[in-house]
Amino acid sequence: MTNFAYKVFTTVVTQQSFYKASLQLNVTPSAVSHSINQLETTLGFPLFIRSRTGMRLTDDGQYILPYIQEIINADDKLLQIADNIKGLHAGNIRIGAFSSVCVNWLPHIIRSFSQKYPKIKIAIAQGSFSDISKKTNVGEIDIGFTTLPVNENLIVLPLISDPIRCVTPSSFVPKNRHSITKDDLIGQKFILQKMDYDRDTKLALDYYNVELNSINFSIDDQSIISMVEAGIGLGILPDLALNKLNGDINVYPFSETFTRQVALVVNKNQMTSPSVAAMVKHIEDFIKNSIVKSSL
Repeated sequence: MTNFAYKVFTTVVTQQSFYKASLQLNVTPSAVSHSINQLETTLGFPLFIRSRTGMRLTDDGQYILPYIQEIINADDKLLQIADNIKGLHAGNIRIGAFSSVCVNWLPHIIRSFSQKYPKIKIAIAQGSFSDISKKTNVGEIDIGFTTLPVNENLIVLPLISDPIRCVTPSSFVPKNRHSITKDDLIGQKFILQKMDYDRDTKLALDYYNVELNSINFSIDDQSIISMVEAGIGLGILPDLALNKLNGDINVYPFSETFTRQVALVVNKNQMTSPSVAAMVKHIEDFIKNSIVKSSL
């Protein structure tokens, strides 16, 4: 099979539609259908379950997805190495990140990296911690920002320890006037993103005996701030998320220290790509320089 057939396969997986895949690949829907049929004939088993709601991978299709993605990545890597040998420093980098990294870090990282390597194309995908790790593991993205622990078999590079804070209305003052204790949280409601509840924020809320029925889930960090402003409840957010959020609020530390560990994850096969390796080093240097500046 040609690499185009593999590209068609992964595009249909992402788009869940022959028609949408054809638009992305700039070919006809019949060409997409023909390519998938040929691939299924060659492999000897069906890859998709077709329904009115779209295309869904069969169990066999799900099993071979990372292997096909690996073939595509290897081909891209070969072209990048060839370009690097020719001194072009060309290539493609796919980065996955959660919201506060997208807002606070990636604009600076991409701008400075593109100034150094203007011919390298960068694509960004935003997602939850678990989504980023899973997509990096199967090769859909090359580099991901997530939080520890990471269960997938990836290269894991710890970046920072990000303290978790309590966000309150401006009129709220802790009993000891400087940190949030268990006494401050009796009868209080909390607002947080649902994806955060199964990680480090859950550890903090469990410690302070905040029950699940006292939690309202919000869609993003800024909406948490707005709801706290309105007196609907208290928020819980890490320092990185609070950097560029605005509102008539107070931010207090908890009486006990809770942090989330932000890390970089890299697909092992992609780490040998010149462009990916250069981006990883660039990110690590950016984080080190940011830490030095913040300590001055």
